[in-house]
Amino acid sequence: MPLGGVRENGKNMYVVEVDDEIYILDCGLMYPENELLGIDIVIPDFTYLEENIDRVVGVFLTHGHADAIGALPYFVSKFDVPVFGSELTIALAKLSVNGYTASKKFKDFHVINKDTEIDFNHATVSFFKTTHSIPDSLGIVLKTDAGQIVYTGDFKFDQSATPEYQTDFARLAEIGQKGVLALISDSANAESPYTMASERAIAAYILDTFKYHEGRIIVASVASNIARVQQVIDAAYRSGRKVVLTGRDLEKIVRTAMRLNRLTLPSEDILVATKDLKTLAPEETVILETGKMGEPIKALQRMATSRHRLISIKEGDLVFITTTPSHAMETTVAKTKDMIYRAGGEVKAVGDDIHASGHGNKNDLQLMINLTKPQYFIPVQGEYRLLAAHADIAHETGISYENIFITGKGDVLEYQNKRMRMANQVEVGNTMIDGIGVGDIGNIVLRDRKVLSEDGIFIAVVTINRKKRMIVSRPKITTRGFVYVKASRDLMHESADIVTKTVQNNLDNKEFDWGHLKQDIREGLSGYLFEQTKRRPVILPVIMEVNQNRRHS
Repeated sequence: MPLGGVRENGKNMYVVEVDDEIYILDCGLMYPENELLGIDIVIPDFTYLEENIDRVVGVFLTHGHADAIGALPYFVSKFDVPVFGSELTIALAKLSVNGYTASKKFKDFHVINKDTEIDFNHATVSFFKTTHSIPDSLGIVLKTDAGQIVYTGDFKFDQSATPEYQTDFARLAEIGQKGVLALISDSANAESPYTMASERAIAAYILDTFKYHEGRIIVASVASNIARVQQVIDAAYRSGRKVVLTGRDLEKIVRTAMRLNRLTLPSEDILVATKDLKTLAPEETVILETGKMGEPIKALQRMATSRHRLISIKEGDLVFITTTPSHAMETTVAKTKDMIYRAGGEVKAVGDDIHASGHGNKNDLQLMINLTKPQYFIPVQGEYRLLAAHADIAHETGISYENIFITGKGDVLEYQNKRMRMANQVEVGNTMIDGIGVGDIGNIVLRDRKVLSEDGIFIAVVTINRKKRMIVSRPKITTRGFVYVKASRDLMHESADIVTKTVQNNLDNKEFDWGHLKQDIREGLSGYLFEQTKRRPVILPVIMEVNQNRRHS
């Protein structure tokens, strides 16, 4: 049962139930799309797990990116469940958990590796090494009486990967030989027809860029893409440059990876503090920028408009974008490039010249299927079109469409009587995080924010004396983001007349009701304002009552 990660980008969380035991695979977050106004992050809905928490045996993590570990602080602040992951994954998970006040006390972490096997009552959990853009990435195997359930996590195949990033092909073949009931596989790059460049080729490309640019280089990357950070540091060293890290997120991740020897420095003085930036000549400088929560694009915009706390882009700067943005970010990236050129800099992006991704393309996905030989196939992690493309890819390897399941959040796949089928559905929503609020923003609030952002707010304040059934003072109209008041005096005057008439009608009615009064004002104003402006602002009636010290809004 997926609680996230299907028909969307990120928020991976998959529940596997074996008899009376629940195994949770990943616990990730998703960065919001544009329509989620003001929302910081989105996490899975834990309601089903809350109702069945006594059956949960553990959370098993595949790697240390936010789409796999980002929701963990919110989960462990509510539930005391053991968390399993590789050394670097657990170190990054601890950073995330300790950074959230409500989850700081949680300590039930368990470091595992590719050779670990954990026996539970109804399943044995084991792991296998995969290649991704962060070291210590693992796939997960649940061995049950009915067969093995294999979850790939994020993966690609790179035949020239360095030892800490290499896939264990022998182990994958061994898993396939033992019989795989179902393969739950990463679909994030299923549409790409291109052969992905090896990490060695990307490293060479970064080095060439550093060698042939004479000015300052600002590198935009995702904080947790350790492979890319390593390549940038190595290229800076070989081209005679120093690296300045900006942002606490990046520094914490880099220091953690260095402590665990997952990231190595070619020289002790390669990293320079931001306060020493002025002492470096432009041709000696590489600034590594990841931005808040690992998102570098907004940080680049601040640099281009001189609003960044440390750096302003100037003539001669090269902004080198080494992360491949999602489709949802393409417009933002194009605007950002324009802002950089206006500021006098130039832009180069890895994705313009080379096909780079931490996720497997069609050939990789088919190789994973052929190695594991699953009976049933479940594409996950990606929007619907990616899941559908992955289903077609799987069908080409010989898996029948009736054995391929494209799921939605809350869909339950059930294996019974030697057959897997789509069973009932559990209601699963999104939990939105805004500031310190967890799940207190719902669709109604978002709808109001959308209306406020598009048509503004219209406030009518009126004071009444209910005993004397009269209006004490003429309604006062205030508006923000709707119309320019000075140019719309007639509209305001007519609106005040509508409020006066509506309030007096209600006062004259023997069965006076506050709810009816406010609703009548909203309806009267809404119809008039739409007729005059073709806009629908948020209408807020504020009614005050004299002598009784009461106010209704």
